[in-house]
Amino acid sequence: MAQDPTIDQKVDSLLKLMTLEEKVGQMNQYNGFWDVTGPVPEEGNASMKYEHLKKGWVGSMLNVTGTKEVRKLQQLVVEESRLGIPLIFGFDVIHGYKTLAPIPLAEAASWDMEAIENSAKIAADEASAVGINWTFAPMVDISRDARWGRVMEGGGEDTYLGSHIAKARVKGFQGSDLSKEHTIIACAKHFAGYGFAEAGRDYSTADIGTSTLYNSVLPPFNAAVDANVRTVMNGFNVLNGVPVTASAFLQRDILKEKWGFDGFVISDWASIGELVPHGYAKDLKHAAELGANAGSDMDMEASAYITHLVSLVKEGKVSEDKINDAIRRILTVKFELGLFDDPYRYCNEEREKERLYHQDHQSGVLEMAKKSIVLLKNEGNLLPISKNQPKIAVIGELADDNNSPLGSWRLGSDDNTAVSVLEGLKKYSDNITYAKGPKVFNPDADFLNEVQVNETDTTGMDQAVELAKQSDVVLMVLGEHGFQSGEGRSRTKLDLPGLQLELLKEVYKVNKNIVLILMNGRPLVITWEAEYIPAILETWQLGSQTGNAIAEVVFGEYNPSGKLPMTFPRSVGQVPIYYNHLSTGRPSPQPNVFWSHYSDEKNEPLFPFGYGLSYTTFDYSDLKIDTSDQAIISVSVTVTNTGKTQGEEVVQLYIHDKVASIARPAKELKGFQKISLAPNSSKKVIFTLTDQELGFYNHNYEFVVEPGEFNVMVGTNSQEGLQGSFVKK
Repeated sequence: MAQDPTIDQKVDSLLKLMTLEEKVGQMNQYNGFWDVTGPVPEEGNASMKYEHLKKGWVGSMLNVTGTKEVRKLQQLVVEESRLGIPLIFGFDVIHGYKTLAPIPLAEAASWDMEAIENSAKIAADEASAVGINWTFAPMVDISRDARWGRVMEGGGEDTYLGSHIAKARVKGFQGSDLSKEHTIIACAKHFAGYGFAEAGRDYSTADIGTSTLYNSVLPPFNAAVDANVRTVMNGFNVLNGVPVTASAFLQRDILKEKWGFDGFVISDWASIGELVPHGYAKDLKHAAELGANAGSDMDMEASAYITHLVSLVKEGKVSEDKINDAIRRILTVKFELGLFDDPYRYCNEEREKERLYHQDHQSGVLEMAKKSIVLLKNEGNLLPISKNQPKIAVIGELADDNNSPLGSWRLGSDDNTAVSVLEGLKKYSDNITYAKGPKVFNPDADFLNEVQVNETDTTGMDQAVELAKQSDVVLMVLGEHGFQSGEGRSRTKLDLPGLQLELLKEVYKVNKNIVLILMNGRPLVITWEAEYIPAILETWQLGSQTGNAIAEVVFGEYNPSGKLPMTFPRSVGQVPIYYNHLSTGRPSPQPNVFWSHYSDEKNEPLFPFGYGLSYTTFDYSDLKIDTSDQAIISVSVTVTNTGKTQGEEVVQLYIHDKVASIARPAKELKGFQKISLAPNSSKKVIFTLTDQELGFYNHNYEFVVEPGEFNVMVGTNSQEGLQGSFVKK
């Protein structure tokens, strides 16, 4: 993509003025290391970093927020360094800054790109108001393994859906003009393969073939680049034996050459330094050499470049042309942000006071939260509950929690600022009685440490069961703590933590009218729950407006329309489990044991990808496939609301390429539309299939479209729908 020629000229002019040390300095990012409103560091590492700032040897700062702090640091660099090149200020704004939207996986369940884009806009508006101009989001890693805690941070298991979400989030963060004060730089991460960590264990290696890499992992990154994302972050993982931070194949050959990416690449936290424990570099100097040559343009917090890159250039181990390429990219983004015109454009204290927790933001994240809720089961139409319903019991520690619903990755937020489920429900009914039940989580859980779970103390169990016995309906609020998912939060068990399932079973013995409200950051194994509990809502961790969103759904003010972006397994032994698998050579049941199956569990998931119910019902009919124009094949279906309530439905189209030069998945999502229908009304939904949807990448990373027969399914989830076929000539 073409750059602004005026910016190109300015970058070239500035580059000619820079010493090698100043160039390398622009490739260096430091974490906030002292209170900038306090005394200047006088000794040690902090003093060295302070001097680097004064010399212009720092390109970006991380985790410095607040207009006063940002202004002081920017002033130090702009007014005291030789060339006055402004800093970029980065921060992990993952699903909001102060006002928090649902965790990204929950947002993906909305299948609503406009809502997701608006959520990112809200996050950018607040973050930019405190001096931040760069977020390390969106995470666009595809992952099929719920054990991996970072699934909460992404768009789920599907490449097609994930690519659309990547574009929406980039557009939301960056807008159409980065120089506007309410926009911030987006960063697509982690390039690439991080979501395929072996055994779902964070930071582990990823060992995948080229077909998976090209067809499943890379497309969301490509989509982000097409949306003009200005930065890309590499990752902690090894991919096919090479740490991705040192992969010239990924960063130079594919990202910068093949895709024409003209932004810059940032390492993940100290990932250049981690080339040493990976066994790929002998020391930090060698790591700096490998990272720079591979195309990692900026070093986050490893101090590898600032310490060794100048000498590596002088020794001829890294060419100055590669340094210049990195600097052009970094400076270009700084010019695009308008920082050279006004280094303090993100330092408006009045705007900071006005935008944080703004009511418009609260309204926006409430809408996002409602759209993110998935109705998994509603036997006997137990939901919605009448506002006049007497004797409603609410049970579970999480129901009265204002902190956990904020979820993980909320570094800028204030603790205990979520509307609790109990608070939300009480706005609609005076007939609610609450029992906490047994303690589940240590209340001192935090972002840096493991969440402690109670496995033995049943205090509170009897009171909860007695309340359930005296009630007409029971709302059980159970799930994970907000800090049980996220980076470093891998789990081998995916069931309800602690004594929660035992509590649920005890309540079920005395009252079977149970609505299970799940709050979690990943798919869980809820096999018993799905068999016995009549109504189940998957509410994830919904952020600031959690309780209000859940209450609106529970009492019928809002008809849920969410669809699962990840498969829910029956057993953790099925993981990784995903809908778009290959069929294998023995997919079908046989009279003997010699076919692809488990001896102790079904192959099928508990709840499939794309699944989600409504308070109304939808009928699919009249599937038609028009192949008269082979360039644009038309697929249409009629959807009718056969219930008594207005509702939204996500109509999903899947294809299967029956015979190809590379075995293709059993089915692949290639289209979706979210529609709203009044009772007894119908709508004809039309999809188009072009070469873009029908093709795939071969092992040479060539996009090919092959003739042959394709199966088509259009329906309400990845397992249910009308089926047809056509021939691509």
